[in-house]
Amino acid sequence: MLISTERLSINFGGRQLLEDVNFYLNEGDRVGVIGVNGTGKSTFLRVLARVIEPDSGTVRRDPNVQVSFLSQNPELDDGATVLEQVFLSFPKEFRALNEYEAVSMLTRLGISDTEQKIGTLSGGQRKRVALAAALIHPADVLILDEPTNHLDAEMVSWLEERLRRWTGGLVMVTHDRYFLERVANRITEVDRAKLYHYEANYSKYLELKEQRAEIAQAGERKRQAILKVEREWIMRGCRARSTKSRDRIERYEALKDQDAPEADEAVRLSAAASRLGKKIIELDDVSKAFDGKTVLSHFSYGVLRDDRIGIVGRNGAGKSTLLNLIAGRLEPDGGSVDVGATVRIGFFSQEGRELDLNQRVYDFIRGISDEVKTEEGTLSAKDMMERFLFPPELQSVPVGRLSGGERRRLYLLSILMSAPNVLLLDEPTNDLDVTTLSILEDYLDTFPGPVLAVSHDRFFLDRLSGQIFAVGEEGRVERYTGNWSDYTRKRQEAERPAAPEKADREDSRRPREKKLKFTFKEQREFESIDGEIAALEEELKAVATEMGDCGSDYVKLQALTGRQETVQATLEEKTERWMYLNELKERIDAQE
Repeated sequence: MLISTERLSINFGGRQLLEDVNFYLNEGDRVGVIGVNGTGKSTFLRVLARVIEPDSGTVRRDPNVQVSFLSQNPELDDGATVLEQVFLSFPKEFRALNEYEAVSMLTRLGISDTEQKIGTLSGGQRKRVALAAALIHPADVLILDEPTNHLDAEMVSWLEERLRRWTGGLVMVTHDRYFLERVANRITEVDRAKLYHYEANYSKYLELKEQRAEIAQAGERKRQAILKVEREWIMRGCRARSTKSRDRIERYEALKDQDAPEADEAVRLSAAASRLGKKIIELDDVSKAFDGKTVLSHFSYGVLRDDRIGIVGRNGAGKSTLLNLIAGRLEPDGGSVDVGATVRIGFFSQEGRELDLNQRVYDFIRGISDEVKTEEGTLSAKDMMERFLFPPELQSVPVGRLSGGERRRLYLLSILMSAPNVLLLDEPTNDLDVTTLSILEDYLDTFPGPVLAVSHDRFFLDRLSGQIFAVGEEGRVERYTGNWSDYTRKRQEAERPAAPEKADREDSRRPREKKLKFTFKEQREFESIDGEIAALEEELKAVATEMGDCGSDYVKLQALTGRQETVQATLEEKTERWMYLNELKERIDAQE
């Protein structure tokens, strides 16, 4: 056993975060800690790392167990260089033996100048230096709070592979669902001051959690049924006789006093957009440079009403600059950004906005709008706050009492309360809990205007994107149709070199620049397949209608079921063929 906690309770600022909970960590355990913002995940990690003490309960670990801790907001020495910070807690001998590995790790994390002072770094760079310091530590247990924040996709993949090979104990808070899926082998959920443990990765956890909820609801239905029977027995007894079975009455009272299982609250985001005209945003030959470095070069694009665009690229490539140019926060060096008269931009920036920590949570939101009109009708600021998991007791507290994630969620609510019709989201998944992310994604599905989002969250990009804009070297922006998975597949196909030996052997037998093209049969098939798929879909609808009308004619119903299965199988084959032909067409067009 590396770490164990028993009967742990934590109260913070009058809020009961954990109450009488147990937790155990063994070698090989890779635990993902999840829960709604403000439930105490970061505080729990700080207790495990012995940064703070619990209010009650015990935290035990072997004296020989070494723990390395990455906090959510690490405190660094502004006067130290990057390398000095990484080795700040270690003797010179350790630095001499491990400096090469540290430099290599920092380079992977986008920090190439290891002699620059910590005080000159951005918030994201500081977090990456702290991550390198945590990983270089010779530890038996890693405790990492939001390790993927401020990492681009390549960095996240590198960290993912490193932690998958980790043989000690790992406890991490992260809201990156693909990361949880691939790294975690246990999930611990913090919910209503309790810990729920699942021997599972993220997808299996979702299944097990649903089963737990179903079992709890089934138990509640059984309790209510027994209560009904016992209540009727007691009422009959009151009229029929003067004495009753004391034991039976006591069992009834105990059953009546049990609490019903609490249903999960949901962050319900109701779309409240303003009217959007035909002209939205036009970028024409836009360029931007900083200190002689071009971050955007001759970029043109007209934003469409139903756009769902994911913007990706390495840290510092210019992704946030692109959003700031669209939002009018930056002026281009060349070209123009023309915004339509009816456009109302909601900009969820990476830095957030400066909040008055002494202002009440409710007053902050009410200062933006008293109410908002949605498809469900007019909702007051109080109603919207409750849908954002800000219950009445939280609405009355100062903003400074909220956790970092709760402040981030409050900032998101403030933007949506202004009823924008264009959304620009810069790293929206940072510090938002998994529940809020899922509901945000559902909201974006129904948002009536365009959405452009900078994100390193692969799950979010798969869920959101219809296009990917990849910001690359020298400010070039490449456009890809599809989501994150489509983009990575296309990149891998484009970058995959032919085997050198095979290429050498075939040089004399075939021309090197042979272009892809449709065969005559493929061309005919490509031209007709859309109509064939539409016809099959109509046939399926017709069969379904017939099945609904056949009543108790089971012979006819059996025949229709067989026909439905045949048409469905044919449709699936045609759809797969359609995907292949369209991908081939894209590759053919890319040659021109």
